[in-house]
Amino acid sequence: MVKTIKEQFIERRTYLRLKTALNVAYTAADNDKIRKATVEDISAEGLRLLSPDKSLKEGDALEMKLEIPGGDNPVHANGRVIWKRRLSLEDAAPYTIGVELVEIEEDNKNTFLKFVCDLIYSLTEDKKNAKLED
Repeated sequence: MVKTIKEQFIERRTYLRLKTALNVAYTAADNDKIRKATVEDISAEGLRLLSPDKSLKEGDALEMKLEIPGGDNPVHANGRVIWKRRLSLEDAAPYTIGVELVEIEEDNKNTFLKFVCDLIYSLTEDKKNAKLED
């Protein structure tokens, strides 16, 4: 029996992806140069970066500082590049990079988790408000 496209599709994500825009500074394990990127979406186990960084490759370890709105200090986290894709064929086109969160410093876990929970809560509120407007 031939499966439909929908039946063949397997969602690999464990956690909901939440759209957000955060600034992040990072260094790759083999290079001390601090680079900047933007987080496009985030979940409890990973994030997607938008970066002009050509040097990153799958498997690279990253040390990151995420600027969380309302946070007193950046969230320090370690991650690993899972995938990398160029957004277009133009020479100056940035890359979108999937990063698995490996570790978040103990001091920063509450700040990070509160931020993610607040994003989820705002989604729920947006849906409630949309239903009320209907």
